[in-house]
Amino acid sequence: MPPRHLALALLIIVVWGLNFAVIKVGLVGVPPLLLGALRFLLAVFPALLFVRPPKLPLRLYLVYGLTISVGQFALLFSAISVGMPTGLASLVLQAQSFFTLVLSALCLNERWKPSQLAGLALAGVGLAMIGSAHGQAMPLLGFLLTVAAAFAWASGNVVSRFVARHGPMNQFAFVVWAGLVPPIPFLLLSLWLEGPQAIAAALQGFGWASFGAVAYLAWAATLLGYGLWTWLLARHPANQVAPFSLLVPVVGLSTGWLLFDEQLLPVHFAGGALLMAGLLVNLWGERWLRRLKNA
Repeated sequence: MPPRHLALALLIIVVWGLNFAVIKVGLVGVPPLLLGALRFLLAVFPALLFVRPPKLPLRLYLVYGLTISVGQFALLFSAISVGMPTGLASLVLQAQSFFTLVLSALCLNERWKPSQLAGLALAGVGLAMIGSAHGQAMPLLGFLLTVAAAFAWASGNVVSRFVARHGPMNQFAFVVWAGLVPPIPFLLLSLWLEGPQAIAAALQGFGWASFGAVAYLAWAATLLGYGLWTWLLARHPANQVAPFSLLVPVVGLSTGWLLFDEQLLPVHFAGGALLMAGLLVNLWGERWLRRLKNA
């Protein structure tokens, strides 16, 4: 991966790592499904006025919007709303890397390299170490919702690879126009599960903190983050791009500690070191092995 692409991947990690704290702030005054609807409404309008939709089958827009947008964030927002700590949510969500490896092999015939499996094994041990020593209770429902969100994200990664097979295109425009899909399902789910009274109360009490949270989720996490993420997936195999998200918990756990006093212990730092080592092996392991053989 070229250095410029690597820098963009790291920028995404920072933006997404801060995302979990912003979600918690947004949920203070807005119920989770309504928060999802507002996120994508603000992301789509007025952005779609400035970009044309790529010529792709409608089903790709629908499946991408329903997996990586509705599925992931309806489940993730709900997980945090029922008490999932933000740092731990950022950690568990990275199970998407493992789901992406499996789904890309099943759906895209992408082969696993030994270095990728070794890297993910190291990262998996690091994630387990961090999760095993988290200082706050992990509600079972929150955990299950977050794992389901990770699967939805992985499904969206695979859809992004199918999109890439249609040739060069404006990935940012695709993310914007796919953002037309989530608002209606989110609003219908909010009406059904949260109720008109909760929606009315949230909109009446909508203040600057709520607007700031929605704006960050819409413009930074969605348009910038997923625009760049889809751009990278169009240029590199999914099983090479997806492991970058394993660094998100480093930012998420640090932010949770700084803002919400979520505890960080020495084992968290050790787990983070293993996690980063796994990422390095996944990215450059094959190159290192070739150099060793040629030495």
